[in-house]
Amino acid sequence: MKDVVIPYDLPDQENHSFFFIDQRVDVRMEAKLHRHDAWELYYVLQGYGARTAGDTLQPFAAGDVVLIPPSMHHHWDYAPSSADKEGCIRYLMVAFRHTLVQRCMEVFPELRNGLTGVVFPTEALKFGVRSSRIVRQALHKMNGLNELERLCEMFRLLPVIFTASDYSFAGKPVRMERDVRRMQQIHAYVMAHYIHPISLDDMAAETGMNRSAFCSYFKRCKGMTFSQFVTQYRLNTACELLKHSQKSISEVCYLVGFNDLPHFIRVFRKNIGTSPSQYRKRLQQT
Repeated sequence: MKDVVIPYDLPDQENHSFFFIDQRVDVRMEAKLHRHDAWELYYVLQGYGARTAGDTLQPFAAGDVVLIPPSMHHHWDYAPSSADKEGCIRYLMVAFRHTLVQRCMEVFPELRNGLTGVVFPTEALKFGVRSSRIVRQALHKMNGLNELERLCEMFRLLPVIFTASDYSFAGKPVRMERDVRRMQQIHAYVMAHYIHPISLDDMAAETGMNRSAFCSYFKRCKGMTFSQFVTQYRLNTACELLKHSQKSISEVCYLVGFNDLPHFIRVFRKNIGTSPSQYRKRLQQT
């Protein structure tokens, strides 16, 4: 695995309480696996790919809004084909230490009243339609504001992101550095090979473990079998293709590593709750 990289400096607490960036960067220059002691609120404007957050690997696409908790390893791996004509991806991001939240709650009763009783998440969260829309609007607005005006907008954002109910979990923290590295290695292997069959023997050899030890280790760390994980990743990727491309159902089937269309449809229906064609039709109606 490549060395851990910090993609930006956290705000100087003496002069700034949070960090805001509108980042448009060459897809090859985006940061690798990293962590920092700040909340990261991240909105994808241009690009798609696979996101590692703690122990979880998921596809992402333009429009996604995700909250990463402090100290969680994460990595936004953009697909080169998702860049714009100049080869760049783009995102808006706010990073802030938890001390900002604590101090604001101490000073401003209005904010304290809004966050009283809130249990701050330890897992990464992907926001749903309603909360994502509010966050996107706020971050776009911040782009045209000065520092003081951005701070006022942060006061509006904090209750939204910490009291939202429309979210899905996007990653649990991995406590051990050794597990972080091994899970990153497993994620990278799946990302590179999911189009083709992935055998347990190959995966065990990749991690330097025997088959039995690998199966036990993966089930302990992820709470699911390796086969279930690969199937989940393939289905998540299929959902993104159905949502963001015009490829046929059969093309999507083979692009995500299923070699039999009827089998793909059965597995998709069992796990997603609807057929691929119905899933796409439902998206087009929203």
